[in-house]
Amino acid sequence: MTAAKIKVLCVDDSALIRSLMTEIINSQPDMEVVGTAPDPLVAREMIKRLNPDVLTLDVEMPRMDGLDFLERLMRLRPMPVLMVSSLTERGSEITMRALELGAVDFVTKPKLGIRDGLMDYTDTIADKIRAASRARVRQAHVPETGTAAAAPILRSPLLSTEKLIILGASTGGTEAIKDFLMPLPPDSPAVLIVQHMPAGFTRSFAQRLDGLCRITVKEAVHGERVLPGYAYIAPGDSHLRLARSGANYVAHLSQEAPVNRHRPSVDVLFDSAAEHGGKNVIGVILTGMGKDGAKGMLRMREAGAYNLAQDESTCIVFGMPKEAIAAGGVHEVVPLHAMTQRVMARLATYGTRAQRV
Repeated sequence: MTAAKIKVLCVDDSALIRSLMTEIINSQPDMEVVGTAPDPLVAREMIKRLNPDVLTLDVEMPRMDGLDFLERLMRLRPMPVLMVSSLTERGSEITMRALELGAVDFVTKPKLGIRDGLMDYTDTIADKIRAASRARVRQAHVPETGTAAAAPILRSPLLSTEKLIILGASTGGTEAIKDFLMPLPPDSPAVLIVQHMPAGFTRSFAQRLDGLCRITVKEAVHGERVLPGYAYIAPGDSHLRLARSGANYVAHLSQEAPVNRHRPSVDVLFDSAAEHGGKNVIGVILTGMGKDGAKGMLRMREAGAYNLAQDESTCIVFGMPKEAIAAGGVHEVVPLHAMTQRVMARLATYGTRAQRV
């Protein structure tokens, strides 16, 4: 018996984008466009009639803003939504807000050569729609801005500057990373992060987190020293590695070829942490589709790191954690709401002595 195709409804005010998305999606054997809508008001009626599995939604549209529509949709009829965003500063800020409101993921419209650019994204768009169709959709509980104090206050044990938290995530990761970072104390060990995200969007992501967290959150800069109290996010077009400069840890960025189809790649960061961090590392893998990070997490474990994976019940997509667990790299499987506490408790068992590697 043939499996039912994933039913997709495309909402975009551009007839060209609607046509291209239809062509891309219908070229896949396991999905089909069941309808297209030029604005959210038309889409609202089509959702009732067609009952799609996944909605692709433009951010900026006439008659009703995409964010307003998304907020209402996730409150009244939660369903997997894939945002279609412009590669602009405003587009990235709006996309961050959409993910906060409950969108599963996003794809970007190229600035130039829209047809060729979007067709080049065919595999990515198809993969994201598949992941969205399987995603655990959540209703958003969005805090007011500036409510970092609402997060539980965790105290840091007396730690050496040698300790590190190394984290990887993909689909659903922007909100999971926020939930992980917000409870960290200001003197937390340094956190190095790879979140699959295009160039430009990681800057908005870092700025948003920096305003919510007690630690300082920033995009990583090549050659900068890695310090406690900071979280360093890999820029969207660069691999991030942990490196050494004398006695200090430093961030190393490169534009080498994608790994596991990703740049930045979680495996690249995890491999470098295995090489240069060893027993000083706590590894964390959060929600995401695919296998990126599974092999690297095993290498970290073999080098002496202690690793935790987000559990299935709290993942938007239980892909990357599942693969890391299957590969044998994970010591503990933990729900997201308990992850930060477990990491800090584990760090406390190390005491103040640096584990030189």
